[in-house]
Amino acid sequence: MNRTAFPWERSYPPGVRWDAPIVPSTLPRLLDEAVAAYGDRPAIEYRDRPISYTEIGGQADAFAAALLRSSINPEGAVALYLPNTPYHPFAFFGAAKAGIRLAHLSPLDAERELAHKLHDSGARILVTTNLTSMLSMGLKLLDAGHVDRLIVGEDAVWGPCPAPVMPIPERSDVTTFEAFTRDAAPPAQWPAIMPDDIALLQYTGGTTGTPKGAILTHGNLTAAVAMYEAWFGPQLNTRPGEQKVICALPLFHIFALTTILLRQIKNGNEILLRLRFDPETTLRDVEVKRATAFPGVPTMWIALANHPGIEKRDFSSVIHLSSGGAPLPVEVGERFHRLTGQRLLGGWGMTETSPAGTNLPLKGPPKPGSIGIPMPGVELDIVSLDEPRSVLGVSETGELRVRGLNVSRGYWNKPKETAEAFTLDGFLTGDIGYMDEDGYFFIVDRRKDMIISGGFNVYPQMIEQAVYEHPQVEEALVIGIPDPYRGEAAKVFVKLKNDAPGFTLEELQAFLADKIGKHEMPAALEIREALPRTSVGKLSKIELRDAERRKAESATS
Repeated sequence: MNRTAFPWERSYPPGVRWDAPIVPSTLPRLLDEAVAAYGDRPAIEYRDRPISYTEIGGQADAFAAALLRSSINPEGAVALYLPNTPYHPFAFFGAAKAGIRLAHLSPLDAERELAHKLHDSGARILVTTNLTSMLSMGLKLLDAGHVDRLIVGEDAVWGPCPAPVMPIPERSDVTTFEAFTRDAAPPAQWPAIMPDDIALLQYTGGTTGTPKGAILTHGNLTAAVAMYEAWFGPQLNTRPGEQKVICALPLFHIFALTTILLRQIKNGNEILLRLRFDPETTLRDVEVKRATAFPGVPTMWIALANHPGIEKRDFSSVIHLSSGGAPLPVEVGERFHRLTGQRLLGGWGMTETSPAGTNLPLKGPPKPGSIGIPMPGVELDIVSLDEPRSVLGVSETGELRVRGLNVSRGYWNKPKETAEAFTLDGFLTGDIGYMDEDGYFFIVDRRKDMIISGGFNVYPQMIEQAVYEHPQVEEALVIGIPDPYRGEAAKVFVKLKNDAPGFTLEELQAFLADKIGKHEMPAALEIREALPRTSVGKLSKIELRDAERRKAESATS
């Protein structure tokens, strides 16, 4: 291959090649090959129950056959509104095998956000469970006409549940997962699925605050898996089936979907699937179940670093711990290393990159604050903020631009936003940073106003729109402020209408409860007589951010 070497290649670990072959495939092929290779090995352990590769394959085939039997419109979509449960991989791989587009919904979303994603994606079938919080919302969406049918997984199948459940109502438009798939015979021939076919609409946000569905093809997702394999395979040097990976991250998020579900299924490993994160459960999985890997978000590592007696726990089974979803505070990583002897690694990726991007070598030099170097098959450069066709040099700050087989081709039903972000030369990420002389990348800011709270994306304008519905509010601005646990949290600045009596943070939170998600809920409120403006009269967040930064600096000095 005749090409100019990229600067990061000289920082690559031994045995890892940037030009390793990245061959896109399809999700059905990935699962079918794993079922054929690993059969009765445990693929998932959930509430102490092992679920084999054969069982996942059989359940996925049954769901695919049932979808085809139901005469679902091939141009339609199936929405997954699920927590971490085995019903997720059953439905995810099943819809993919049937050639049906998927859309992920977050249990954290408010009703209006769920309704928007359902209408935008075209999904008329909703898959959920009978956890009370999930089924009650599913029924509201059904009764409001946002979907035509609910398919409900019975949680009791997996043993006692730590969360409340509710009975599944007897209705013609509601069916259990078991009843939906019962006696569904496979077709004479499964639909032909190609790597360029759309597999998933994974919703993310934008400058307008309206969630956008990133179009992820079968090829995008499987290419990302291949990139992770080309990166980690030579470094970890493990054989198929040797790893047990804790999955407390939500499968509806791209981080867990690709790096845990898809990658570990491909490798024949066992996924310790957990409904939610709990420090003591995670430590039990490490000490008793001998987990070898745990990918987490910074809030999880903060909780573990602060867990009493963490320095006495046994991490001898672990070969890889990683942090992602949001920047990990350097001091948290250093403290965890001091207490446990385990180094927290990580990298950078986005929904639009499926999410392969950069990673830190397992035994690379200390580069505090770095997101690492581009993984095999990923091209990354820094371009001018004013002229994205102008590539900048070492240590020059600009916008990160990425190319690769893992990169989405655009946003669903959003031609304008697609044209702005997806150029012939690559995807403009909106992240601002630079590359050092060793090819390591650093992010210093985000071009968008997005807040990352506990690993979840929070979009200020969506909160502002909801705050504006309050009858006392005249103007509102939302910015991110430092939060010791979640990394960042939303703070609302409000100018009241004349003669309005005002309200407390708690009263505002109660008002917003049915309008925004729990992860978006403001953690602070400041009522001002006036909000800052630019010279042309637009509301401005610059002064607010500067004031909060000074406040944070004075608090730590």
